[in-house]
Amino acid sequence: MLKGTRRWGPELEKKSCPVHLSFSRLTNNINSTMSTMSTRSAWRALHYSAKRRAFQPTTPYRCFSCANRTQEQKPDNDRLTHFGFANVPESEKETRVGAVFSSVAASYDRMNDLMSLGIHRLWKDHFVRSLNPGACLPAMTADQRGWNILDIAGGTGDIAFRMLDHATNVNHDMETRVTISDINADMLAEGRKRSLDTPYYNTSRLDFVEANAEHMPHIPDASVDLYTVVFGIRNFTDKQAALNEAYRVLKPGGVFACMEFSKVDNPVLDGIYKHWNFSAIPLIGQIVAGDRDSYQYLVESIERFPSQEEFRGMIQKAGFMIPGQGFENLTGGIAAIHKGIKPIVKA
Repeated sequence: MLKGTRRWGPELEKKSCPVHLSFSRLTNNINSTMSTMSTRSAWRALHYSAKRRAFQPTTPYRCFSCANRTQEQKPDNDRLTHFGFANVPESEKETRVGAVFSSVAASYDRMNDLMSLGIHRLWKDHFVRSLNPGACLPAMTADQRGWNILDIAGGTGDIAFRMLDHATNVNHDMETRVTISDINADMLAEGRKRSLDTPYYNTSRLDFVEANAEHMPHIPDASVDLYTVVFGIRNFTDKQAALNEAYRVLKPGGVFACMEFSKVDNPVLDGIYKHWNFSAIPLIGQIVAGDRDSYQYLVESIERFPSQEEFRGMIQKAGFMIPGQGFENLTGGIAAIHKGIKPIVKA
């Protein structure tokens, strides 16, 4: 682990991400894809969205924190939370979400390409460049190199491998290391399998941990330089608890960075985007992955996630300083990057 504290770089810019598609190009891509689907299938998907029952997992789910309670009787005072558009007891959500991601793990990366028309790759590349992992930090001495990065809900390694590639190839840093933490064993298995094709396999620069981001006693206080979570926090049962844990494990001056689906700021694009989400994505999930229910949940979870401003407030509540406006919209707000900095306490 790195010693000392550090300050983060320049403030987050308020302008929109330079990596985006024009509304017309996005519209053409969506219309082209939708033309391959029958009108009857699309309307069936919309009808299904309105009347679907809450997803019921058919197989036991292996996870870090719920393995011993899956057979327990629900407590009478169990609070409700959302699972997509359904309301379920908090004690059940983790198991249900786990079943979703166990079901989609093998096809997760391929489905991301289909669902986003490949745009997620541009977003992720921009996200990593904006963080510049492996750069020399102010608190480092001449003989110190490398960041300690914790990538939460990073099961398949998509972000972690990008971080390590950037540190190695751009900043010529061979010491930066990433711990991939995920609550789902099946997602981690996919990441381990993918790591076989990287130079980081079986090295000290990459580690995999099965853990619940809302409670991480195995991560010491003030031990992490950069905490990332990409398209994962909307699935957490207690998002504020996860933000509080992020604050605890980060060093003073450390950065919380989250990329998540968000609220579109243009009515025309918003209409197109919602039509794509609720018509096409569950149908693609059924055809490609053989799992309509899981992808129906995923699009509903996007709708239930807080707005950019609301989530910024949650980050502030955890204790973080907010650089600039605190978020950067991507492709009109379809996704957004949020950042927070843990304050440096002066003696």
